[in-house]
Amino acid sequence: MLEMVKQWFWYDWIMLGLRLIISVSLILTTIRFQEGLSLPFWIVIFWEIAAFSIPWVCLLLNYKYYLFTEILVFGGLCVHLTSLFPEAFPSFLGSVFLIAANSARLSYHWTAPATVLVIPGIFYIVSPDNSYWLMVIYYGLAYVMGFAFHLLIVNHRQNETIRNQNAVLEQYMSQIERITLAEERNRLSRELHDTVGHAYTSIIMGMEAFRPELATETGIQRLDSLLELGRKSIEEVRGYLHQMESPQQSLSLVQSLQNLGDEFQEHARTKVSFRAFGEEHRLSRQAKMAFIRCLQESLTNAVRHGQATEITVSLQFGQQDTRLEVHDNGRGMEEWQEGFGMNAMKERAMNLQGQVSVYTKPGDGTLVTCSLPRQAEMEDDLIQLLIVDDQPFIRESLRVLLDKYQDLNVVGSAEDGEQAVDLCGRLQPHVVLMDLDMPRMNGAEATKMIKQQWPHIRVLIFTTFQDAKQALDLLRSGADGFLLKSSEPLELADTIRLIHRGGTLIDRGMSHKIFEKLDKSVQSTQLKIANDYDLTHREIEILQLVAKGLRYKTIASKLYLSDGTVRNYASSAYIKLGVRNNKEEAIQKALEIGIIVS
Repeated sequence: MLEMVKQWFWYDWIMLGLRLIISVSLILTTIRFQEGLSLPFWIVIFWEIAAFSIPWVCLLLNYKYYLFTEILVFGGLCVHLTSLFPEAFPSFLGSVFLIAANSARLSYHWTAPATVLVIPGIFYIVSPDNSYWLMVIYYGLAYVMGFAFHLLIVNHRQNETIRNQNAVLEQYMSQIERITLAEERNRLSRELHDTVGHAYTSIIMGMEAFRPELATETGIQRLDSLLELGRKSIEEVRGYLHQMESPQQSLSLVQSLQNLGDEFQEHARTKVSFRAFGEEHRLSRQAKMAFIRCLQESLTNAVRHGQATEITVSLQFGQQDTRLEVHDNGRGMEEWQEGFGMNAMKERAMNLQGQVSVYTKPGDGTLVTCSLPRQAEMEDDLIQLLIVDDQPFIRESLRVLLDKYQDLNVVGSAEDGEQAVDLCGRLQPHVVLMDLDMPRMNGAEATKMIKQQWPHIRVLIFTTFQDAKQALDLLRSGADGFLLKSSEPLELADTIRLIHRGGTLIDRGMSHKIFEKLDKSVQSTQLKIANDYDLTHREIEILQLVAKGLRYKTIASKLYLSDGTVRNYASSAYIKLGVRNNKEEAIQKALEIGIIVS
């Protein structure tokens, strides 16, 4: 109740003062003329105190309660006093003024007749000496003045609401402008990073790859000049990208939300209390933007729709998630209706596997909760990478390309196989990006040593050359993937994630060559075995079809042969393999010697 009184405006204090003056005057008059009272003096005084306090308390709760109690309690007191002292009827004029000032909506339909016509009629009945129409005029004027005062109050409240809404809208537009600029900066940064940065990096890596093919000293000098130009250009691009970052992006989430609350409190004249719990951990840019947008929308809704005067903001950093709670003391709602802002807020959270929930109840305000799980932004969930390449600029270029992915973290780089083995022992990376052609110890030898000592470390061969035999040997030695340096950055990032999850991936062009080599190896083996057993090509073909479970008739139609011819070829193959005329034994023998592959 005291909190409600603190929120009063000047007109509320005027009405309280008027009630106080009327009540004090009535009590003093009663004391002066107490000899003429029909009831005990203390009962009348208690009645007058109740006539002052009960309607006033009811007014703080609901204006309808006030109207009834004012007419019944204070009006009843005035009727009793008028029956004793006919001159006491003007004591109800102040109440008529207050009743008109505090009436609203359809209550005018009954408060006006009750105070202007009915009450004077009751006064006339208990005191016929007073003129009924004179009292009607007095009370009518008091009611009109109260109604005019009510219009003044409504006008003042509407102007105050408009001012508050304008302040909220100005603050809201300011935040939208900031977020729009931040998102546009992010978009341009990503576009420049993905296009210009990638182009320069590809040019530098391509020129480095061509270095061994240059024979003349002039060609090497030209290459060095082009490389220097490319490095300077990519450094300039990086400088532009850093300049485009807004100052807000360097702030932590706690600082950003605190600043947002302070600005809203200053512009919207609403008290905003901010608290943070737990140890702040690093969040992605998208997660920070989602929390900022959630707080902005919640603050605006609290003032615009809930008419809140105090808002409490809590930010909790947990082990599993990060939670933002915005609780206001507004009027609340029976049924929450989601608008465009709330839908956008939920969509942001859903894109990050989070959720937004709203609890509201009339009289309890509104509680908005935004919760986002700790995912790839956690240090332990980052994929730790080790880059191994003898060319320093290729190592730096790969670091630049992979830096833009939030779940990839380059923890070190090595210039040869020996250094790679040493760093694997000290850093224990999740994935090693391994080049092959390096001095001292090449990538193949380093891969074997790494897989022997640390089988859990995944090795992705990342090279320029397509040597199917070497790739096959590496895969047999434990390599988890094979990718060419000509691959797109997104393909490289996706391959690293796949390798980290336990998968195996081979470049499409390289896989064709590997399979061709395997097919040739199998065919060569099959040919040697066939010569040892004196099997013809047709007999081997029929054995393979029989192993697939096909019947002789089906094989005959498939090879455009007669059923008897197929049976003859099969019987001949069985004899050469040294088995009886039995399909199962023949298939088993063919599998054992390698003529057919399961």
